[in-house]
Amino acid sequence: MATSRLSCISCKTPTSDCIWRNTECLSRHAPPARPPDSGDLFLVMQNRRPDRRVGGVAMRLPFQPPLEPMLAKLSEGIPTGDGWLFEPKWDGFRALVFRDGSETFIQSRDLKPLDRYFPELPPALKANLPERCILDGEIVIPGPKGLAFEALLLRIHPAESRVRMLAEQMPASYVAWDLLALGDTDLRATPQGERRKMIEEALAVADPPIHLTPATHDATVARDWFDRFEGAGLDGVVAKPLSLAYQPGKRAMLKIKHARTADCVVAGFRWHKNGPGTHIGSLLLGVYDDAGKLNHVGITSSFSWPRRAELVRELAPLRENALVGHPWAEWAEWAGFGQVDASGTRMPGATSRWNRGKDLSWEPLRIERVCEVGYDHLQGDRFRHATTFLRWRPDRQPGDCRYDQFETTAPYELDRIFGTNR
Repeated sequence: MATSRLSCISCKTPTSDCIWRNTECLSRHAPPARPPDSGDLFLVMQNRRPDRRVGGVAMRLPFQPPLEPMLAKLSEGIPTGDGWLFEPKWDGFRALVFRDGSETFIQSRDLKPLDRYFPELPPALKANLPERCILDGEIVIPGPKGLAFEALLLRIHPAESRVRMLAEQMPASYVAWDLLALGDTDLRATPQGERRKMIEEALAVADPPIHLTPATHDATVARDWFDRFEGAGLDGVVAKPLSLAYQPGKRAMLKIKHARTADCVVAGFRWHKNGPGTHIGSLLLGVYDDAGKLNHVGITSSFSWPRRAELVRELAPLRENALVGHPWAEWAEWAGFGQVDASGTRMPGATSRWNRGKDLSWEPLRIERVCEVGYDHLQGDRFRHATTFLRWRPDRQPGDCRYDQFETTAPYELDRIFGTNR
């Protein structure tokens, strides 16, 4: 991946040269005259570095931050049978909380500090959590019509005064669902069912804005949640085997969502047919395989006309030196010679019987942006149809966009014929 050549938001020096290494710089300069655009949001998130120590001293816990959170893969339905724990799927910022007495540390899904963006949470965490513990959960902001994810995105801002103002206007809550350590005891190897009992006891008297997520062993109740909670902004249901140990970085849980979504790398784009420099036509999406190769999986083009023009400005910084070290650089060179590269791999600009005659030339972008898209079907290793752009994900890293986020289950009728279990 090419090194970022963007400048520090505060001091305007290259990010690699900022004397305060970007993280501290934001608190040593006056805030910018304008609110950050979406490109700035990515810069702020990318330059936050996790600190394994709080106040320069290691926390008195069984293990230190950062810790990769356990992940989930998509499933088309709620599993049946015994041995499952079901929880609502919260639509917020994943957050691991480390507490050691008067010190707290809030870590994001991609291992970066979140404390400064949610100043209202540390006092509440100290008042409600056990003296020394590590929890997994989600930061959410309740709004008048349910959970407000856009309000979370507004918090990723370089100006401390603005963050505190937003915290007063729409305070965040922390919803805990797993207990990873208590006192000197590391609970990661403890079965999920036992950890659930322990967190219920640990948070039995917790007050808002700290909450314990609801949970049930009954699939019928989980299906009811799936139907009823959608209107409140929740994202579906999570299913965990009761015997499951906590597996950092592994997709060991199941997530059942109201619509199929995926996180994808935005690796390039095509201009609108009006011509270069006018409007963005579509974004080219990529997903990493187990070998670390970024595969082209399809496009997303569901933008309004004004939004297509805005994207020209937003993506402009990512076009600079984008081909240097780009995983599809060879494809760009082969683009004028046919549908596949030398290895036989289909390229982003490849023609087919459906698009013959169209201009499918494309421009690379530095591998820094992640977006969430909605899709209907994954056929082989590509999306069957064009996807629907849902939102940018500044809390995701490109390397997080892997094929293991998809569940590949054969339809029942085909499995009876072609399945291996006969």
